[in-house]
Amino acid sequence: MERLLHEMDCETAGLGSRVVGEEEADGYLLAVPAWRKGFHEGVEKLIREFHFIEFDDAFAFTLKVVELSNQQNHHPSILTEWGKVTVYWWTHKINGLHLNDFIMAAKTDMIARVSMTV
Repeated sequence: MERLLHEMDCETAGLGSRVVGEEEADGYLLAVPAWRKGFHEGVEKLIREFHFIEFDDAFAFTLKVVELSNQQNHHPSILTEWGKVTVYWWTHKINGLHLNDFIMAAKTDMIARVSMTV
């Protein structure tokens, strides 16, 4: 049986790493249905907004995502504001989507399940 995305670890992605193709990305999105592909600052990224009642809760969630990204050595763009955290996953070195981004989206969802009300 295949491992679930949230159970996988990120691999080192460099300049020669392969960008995830459209069909492959659509398959991975089935595992992280709350995420969407979209262009942000001219680059295709995985994007999701997480909603919170208190700013402290949004900030605590942000810190958990930061800790996760340090553990996996794969870092997102995060916008933390009152009532909402927006997370953008993409692979900087290839300027697009890599399997790592879908892994991190799934891991971020796991953090959200215990941190908040979606």
